[in-house]
Amino acid sequence: MWKIQDEITIVLCGAAGQGIQTVEDGLVAVSKKSGYHVFSSREYMSRVRGGVNSTSIRIASKPVRAFVDRVDILMPLTEQAIQHVKDRLTSKSVLIGEETYLNSSECGDCPKIEISYQDIAKEIGNVQYSNIVSLGVMSGIIDADEDAMHACIANLFPKKGEQIIQDNVRAADEGFKVAKSWIEEDKLPGVEIAKDPTIKDNLVLDGTDATALGALAGGCNFETFYPMSPSTGIATYLAQKALDFSLIVDQSEDEISAMNKSIGASFAGARAMVTTSGGGFSLMNEGLSLCGATELPLVIVVGQRPGPATGMPTRTEQGELEHVLYAGSGEFPRVIFAPGTIEDEFYLTQNAFNIAEKYQVPVFLLPDQYIIDASYDIPSLALDDLKVEKHFIKTSEGYIRYEFTETGISPRGIPGHGEGLTIADGHTHSEDGHITEDPIIRSKMVEKYCKKLDQLKKDVIPPELSGNPDYKTLVIGWGSTYYPILEALERIGKNDVAFLHFKQVYPVHESAIEYLQKADRRIIIENNSNAQFGNLLQLETGIKMDARILKYSGYCFSVEEITEKLAVILEE
Repeated sequence: MWKIQDEITIVLCGAAGQGIQTVEDGLVAVSKKSGYHVFSSREYMSRVRGGVNSTSIRIASKPVRAFVDRVDILMPLTEQAIQHVKDRLTSKSVLIGEETYLNSSECGDCPKIEISYQDIAKEIGNVQYSNIVSLGVMSGIIDADEDAMHACIANLFPKKGEQIIQDNVRAADEGFKVAKSWIEEDKLPGVEIAKDPTIKDNLVLDGTDATALGALAGGCNFETFYPMSPSTGIATYLAQKALDFSLIVDQSEDEISAMNKSIGASFAGARAMVTTSGGGFSLMNEGLSLCGATELPLVIVVGQRPGPATGMPTRTEQGELEHVLYAGSGEFPRVIFAPGTIEDEFYLTQNAFNIAEKYQVPVFLLPDQYIIDASYDIPSLALDDLKVEKHFIKTSEGYIRYEFTETGISPRGIPGHGEGLTIADGHTHSEDGHITEDPIIRSKMVEKYCKKLDQLKKDVIPPELSGNPDYKTLVIGWGSTYYPILEALERIGKNDVAFLHFKQVYPVHESAIEYLQKADRRIIIENNSNAQFGNLLQLETGIKMDARILKYSGYCFSVEEITEKLAVILEE
């Protein structure tokens, strides 16, 4: 039997309600505590029970941060599982599961190992331990640390009582022994992945938790939402921490209410955030315009998923850039961040609150389902240099809320904080905040917004260049495609190709035109159907993309997919 070296990808595939996430959480924790780097990502159907969902877990001797098609071990937990992932299977993909789940014509030449998790669980005392038996099997396959496995199982069931925990530990131990016996009998490939004890205390974060933690680090004290995947988890995480951080989290009756509550809170001085997805944001457009007219700071998370309308609620896409960029009536400035890493989710969210307050504008975060639900290990988060920057004043009598200034940024007062009167109006208004139809004042107010946009450009995050600075071909990406593109280029190994990644997509950094002009050929990679960011770059720089790699199936890019498609273009 062959050896699996350096890394292994294990795929769990079953129905919603079968406890796949519990097994995923357990295996990720066991792997990390055993000294392995780990990455996991999920794809799932929009239903509470049933359907077919899968989780892919990469376990490696070095950091891994991207989804791959490769399947080394598949654990099918329903009869439909093999059919669901058949396009990812090869002759070296080992299938391990109940006999009934392995009787599929889609198995092809894949090696199969039968095991009855339920029978083993019943011997322990309860068929409900079946998933923990499978966790033990996977832990044995990767040669995990057994003490780490026991500790992680205890952490999975902290409120179940000592007897339940011990029964689960026994179930995992039985699975562990079975896997070891398979390897000894040469039924299963041996796994040779170097362990690094220094990473045992690494953090494992997913995009949901990182965004929520970034909001807390940014001083967020008011959050509103109406449940819409993939952003709902951000709000529920914050709700769990609300009492610890003096935070108000409001589940509103609809998206219109959520938006307007956040704007009202911002007017009252809160550092406010609203979380939604594209369909929900459609209902927030009028409120967004009010935010622009009243020049109030607000952070808006739009978790991207395929549209139009309800679309595919639990799938992924980068299809909301143009929606967010052009939303709202009239002209007013905004900032758009697109996190490319879990760390970006944290730092960009934290920074979004400072930028929103400094410039009195809405700031958007555009993660997508793929990065929100993905997780991997990191050493830590750098907290020492993070600051909650406050940009409001104590008003005095005669305070003018919308005073015309050279920068377009007026001193911001908060009602009740000082002697001045703070006014807000959604109409075109004068400096003191009262409605006006004076054409001269109207023109000055529009110019005020434009000046603010010019100021915003001073704080734009520059794009990151990876690879040879003397490139001939430039690959361009934004948001969550960062690691898949980076790993694909490492596999291709061409010295004259570089990668330019944008984590801030608007305003576009002034250096973009220099990077684009320098290239003989420019290739844009996006998870949408019409290269929305490529079109924006052309609008901002006048430079057209020479080739496009686009995907809009509702699924994320795999490293292999980008590698194959890029290689074809590079050979042309």
